[in-house]
Amino acid sequence: MSTDSVSTQRANRALDAANFFLADVRDGLGPYLAVYLLTEQKWDEASIGVVMSIAGFAGIVAQTPAGALIDATRAKRRVMAAAALIVTCACLILPLCPGFWPVAVSQGIAHAAGVIFPPAISAVSLGGVGHRAFTGRIGRNESFNHAGNATAATIAGIAAYFFGPQVVFYLLGFMAIASLASVLAIPEQTIDHDLARGLHERRTGADDAAEQPSGLSVLLTCRPLLIFAVCVALFHLANAAMLPLVGQKLALQDKNLGTSLMSACITAAQIVMVPMAMLVGARADRWGHKRFFLAALLILPIRAALYTLSDNKAWLVGVQLLDGVGAGIFGAIFPVIVADLMRNTGRFNVAQGAVITAQSIGAALSTTLAGLVVVKAGYSAAFLALGAVAAVGFAVCWFALPETRLKSAAVSSQTTGKPLPPCDTAAG
Repeated sequence: MSTDSVSTQRANRALDAANFFLADVRDGLGPYLAVYLLTEQKWDEASIGVVMSIAGFAGIVAQTPAGALIDATRAKRRVMAAAALIVTCACLILPLCPGFWPVAVSQGIAHAAGVIFPPAISAVSLGGVGHRAFTGRIGRNESFNHAGNATAATIAGIAAYFFGPQVVFYLLGFMAIASLASVLAIPEQTIDHDLARGLHERRTGADDAAEQPSGLSVLLTCRPLLIFAVCVALFHLANAAMLPLVGQKLALQDKNLGTSLMSACITAAQIVMVPMAMLVGARADRWGHKRFFLAALLILPIRAALYTLSDNKAWLVGVQLLDGVGAGIFGAIFPVIVADLMRNTGRFNVAQGAVITAQSIGAALSTTLAGLVVVKAGYSAAFLALGAVAAVGFAVCWFALPETRLKSAAVSSQTTGKPLPPCDTAAG
C-alpha cells in the first residue's frame, strides 16, 4: 500500500473521530443550558431566552471572520484545537459563576469560539477529497457527528439521573480532550489548502490570475447565495427554540428527570439523523440538493403542530424524532449547497461564515421569540408561531432558490429550467 493511500486512510479515520467527539463540544452546553438554568438556578423562561440570545449574538459577530480565517490559514487543525479548549473552559466555569451576566459572557465566548468548527471541518473535508467526493464526505461527517451527539446524550441522561444535571459539564471536558487528539491526528499533508477554500477546477482557458480568490463582493452579488441565507435564517428561527421549549416542558413536569428526558429527546433525534445524513451523502447528487433542503424545511411546521397535541412525556420524545429528519438533512446539505455556489471563487469558507451568520441571527431570535410567546400565551402558541416561520421559509425556497447541483459543468435551475453558472469571478 502506498504512503499516500495510508495517509488518506489515516486522514479519513481521524476526521471521522473528530466529527464524533466534536459533536458535543461544538455546541457547548446547547439545550442543557436551559434545563440547568430552569431547574438548578431557578431562572424564568424569559430570562433564559434573553441570555441565550445574548450569547447567540456574540457568536454572530465571529461568524464571517471565522470563515475568512479558515480560508486564509494553513493551520486549520491548530485553530480547531484552540477553539475546542476555549469552548470547554467557558462552559466549565459556569457552575462557579451562575449569575446573569457571568453566564451571558461565558456563553458568548463559547459561541464565538464554536463558530470555527463548521467551516473548518468542511474546509478540511473539501481540501482532502475535492468537489467530486465532497457530498459523500459531508454525509459521512454528519453521520459521525450525530452518532457522537447520540452517544454523549445517552451518557449524559443516564449519569444525570444518578448524579444530577451538573454531570454534563464533566462529559463536555472529556469530549474536548478526545476531540483535540482526533483533530491533531489528521495528517497535515492530506489537506490541499487552496482546494479547501474552493479554488481549482477552473474552466478551460482560465489564466493564472483566475486562480486568485474572487472579491468579497461575491457574497453580496451572488443572488442564489443571498436567497439561501434567507431560507437558512428562517429555518433556524423556527427550529432553534423547539428543543429548549420541549426540555422546559419536561423539566416542569418532573425536575428530577428533566435532564434525563432532555437527553432522551436528543438521543432520539440524533439516532434518526445518522441515516438521514447518510442518505444525503449517497443520493443528493442524484436527486437534487434543493429537494433535500425543501424536505428539511417542510418537517418543521409538522413537528411544531404535533408538539401542541399532548404533554405526555413519551409523545414529546417521540415527536422529537422528526427533528432528526429535518436537522439531519439540513446539516448534511448545507455545506454542499454553499460549495456548489462558491465553486472556483476561493470564498467557500467565508461564504459559509456569512450564511451561518444569518443562521445564527435566526437561532438567537428564536429563543427570545419563543420565550416571550410562552410568557404571554403559553407553550402551544409558541410552537405554532415557530411552525408558521418555517412555512414561510419553505415558500421562499420553493419559489426563489434554484437547484445548485452541477450538471455538465453548469448549475441547473429547477425554478427557471435555465443553466445557472456558479457564483465565481466570471459569473459574479
